[in-house]
Amino acid sequence: MDFVRLTRLFSGPSPTGLSVFQRFPPLAAWWAEGGQGLALRSARPLWVDLSRSPCQLPRGPGSQRNTSSLPSDLSQPGSAVPREEEEEESFGTLSDRYSSRRIFHKSSAQLYNLRLREQNVEQEEEELERKPWRGRRNTPHWYFFQCKRLVKEGKLAEALDLFERQMLKEEQLQPLECNYTVLIGGCGRAGYLKKAFRLYNDMKKRDLEPSDATYTALFNVCAESPWKDSALQSALKLQQQLRTQNFQLNLKTYHALLKVAAKCSDLRMCLDVFKEIVHKGHVVTEETFSFLLMGCIQDKKTGFRYALQVWRQMLSMGIKPDRHGYNLLLGAARDCGLGDPEVASRLLLRPTEETVLLQPPAGRQLTRKRVPSGAGDGVSTRRHVEALERQLFLESSQALVGPLGPQEAREPSQAQPEVEIKAEPEHTAVLAPAALKPPSLELEVNLLALGAVSPTVVSFGTVASPADRLALMGGLEGFLGNMAEYGLQPDIKTLTLLAEVVEPGSPAESSLLTFPDRYQVEADVTFFNTLMRKKSKLGDLEGAKALLPVLAKKGIIPDLRTFCNLAIGCRSPKDGLQLLADMKKSHMTPNTHIYSTLINAALKKLDYAYLIDILKDMRQNRVPVNEVVIRQLEFAAQYPPTFDRYQGKNTYLEKIDGFRAYYKQWLKVMPAEETPHPWQKFRTQPKGDQDMARDASTDGGLAGR
Repeated sequence: MDFVRLTRLFSGPSPTGLSVFQRFPPLAAWWAEGGQGLALRSARPLWVDLSRSPCQLPRGPGSQRNTSSLPSDLSQPGSAVPREEEEEESFGTLSDRYSSRRIFHKSSAQLYNLRLREQNVEQEEEELERKPWRGRRNTPHWYFFQCKRLVKEGKLAEALDLFERQMLKEEQLQPLECNYTVLIGGCGRAGYLKKAFRLYNDMKKRDLEPSDATYTALFNVCAESPWKDSALQSALKLQQQLRTQNFQLNLKTYHALLKVAAKCSDLRMCLDVFKEIVHKGHVVTEETFSFLLMGCIQDKKTGFRYALQVWRQMLSMGIKPDRHGYNLLLGAARDCGLGDPEVASRLLLRPTEETVLLQPPAGRQLTRKRVPSGAGDGVSTRRHVEALERQLFLESSQALVGPLGPQEAREPSQAQPEVEIKAEPEHTAVLAPAALKPPSLELEVNLLALGAVSPTVVSFGTVASPADRLALMGGLEGFLGNMAEYGLQPDIKTLTLLAEVVEPGSPAESSLLTFPDRYQVEADVTFFNTLMRKKSKLGDLEGAKALLPVLAKKGIIPDLRTFCNLAIGCRSPKDGLQLLADMKKSHMTPNTHIYSTLINAALKKLDYAYLIDILKDMRQNRVPVNEVVIRQLEFAAQYPPTFDRYQGKNTYLEKIDGFRAYYKQWLKVMPAEETPHPWQKFRTQPKGDQDMARDASTDGGLAGR
């Protein structure tokens, strides 16, 4: 190419070389200044100046042809000034083209391996989701019935795996509300709180509308959770969400919420929920009062008095009790106290005018006994609820306000075991417990009946034992007679609870053995274990063993609890070692509770030789050691604070050094008992997750070392 052709290239109406200069900033600037001529620099080729420019030539064939036609660079003497200004403006911005990171995190080899494993697991899950389903195509309703069957059989883990793996991942079906509700209900029976709310959140993400059964199951899982504080917070949060949405709960859902308040909170919250049930217009039933009785049992100091007040209020509203309510009363008599005797006397023995006015007439009361329905009109029910709340939380000072009559002026003696009665107009007598009551003095006090208490009863004395509280409910025969008035018969649970609260060693306890045949109830091993435990606590080991032939006659096989109850009565080393030998002959391995009971008996007598024999048998059977056993043995291995081996000879502590030496070696070879997580058996993990968790624990252990 000569100079003439190069001139034609940039001349004419549409210069061809202008496009080339527009791609190169240095040449474009030179062209914009309107250079007068073209100066060729033979010493510096064109590609030298173009290499300094931040832009690059296009790699198309046309551009290569144009650049090859320019042998040298065209420049103007004044073109160096704009180039220097452009370089100054772009100074320090070169790193923006090579790096966009602004935040740097610390990392390690273990974290990097965990990220790789998580990526591999996600890839495996994606492959599993993409895997086509080759089996029979099922419907969401089919999965609903399958999960319902598994939940009824107690196979919650299999039901969750069927829903999450096969239905959602493999078949990729769109679930329905019933699919989630049945699984949340299964989690509620098991107390699996975390999984239940995870399913509930997944249900909302899929834009499915929860039903009343869903909320009932969610409140039920909060009530059955082993962690009461967190469960109560979850239930209150859910209740607040429903109030915000103005969602109206039905009676079943309110009962589940009342169950949460009874098991996780106190009686005051139960009454708040109870008042809300009444204000919403729901009919109160015996099931509602059953949950109130459960809330009363939570108060171990005054729960028995609360339970009696709730029971009498239920009867005053004309609601017929059921067997479950009687069982809850026996549970309150076993676990709870009466509280302040003066307040209890004022509230239970002499009902106030308000309570008398709220009681229905006798005719209406009898008709209500045959009707299992709940309360009457809403106004009357609200009055009953308000009266119950005022009486339950009546303080001691408020209970004693008012003029005292001649009978009320007498102060009850603190040494009186039950109630004061007036045998003659001028004298008062004391009603002793059932086992110590004189035959000439017979007084039946049954606070379960709604009628007024006999005017001869003045006040309560000391009500300390479960047998005393049973006597306030009419005793054994009076309690069963009150059940018969409502057409109810005891079941085996009722008889077992009666065996726990009846007076130990009394004739009533012996008569309990005839009650299963009398009421045509099939006795179980728990009923006989309760009787054995009471006899063993009294030190009557032979009497407890006498029940074993009765078990064999009825075809009942003893379990580990049977031998544990027998171990309570083994006070001597001979009896304890004989029990271990009998269990070995029966091909039964003692558990930790049996050994702990025997260790406790040996520890009370400081019999270190007996302790060593127990530890040897425990080591031979390879029974895991729990925290209770370790605490007992650590106490046995300590020297007394005032022990001085040089001051005098102590026959009880002369073998402590040998026990300490054996105990130190025994600890090195004994396995420890691991308490499983309550939700561990319901968790289903793929094989890859289990390997990842095991490797992570290994890496953590190596890092710790």
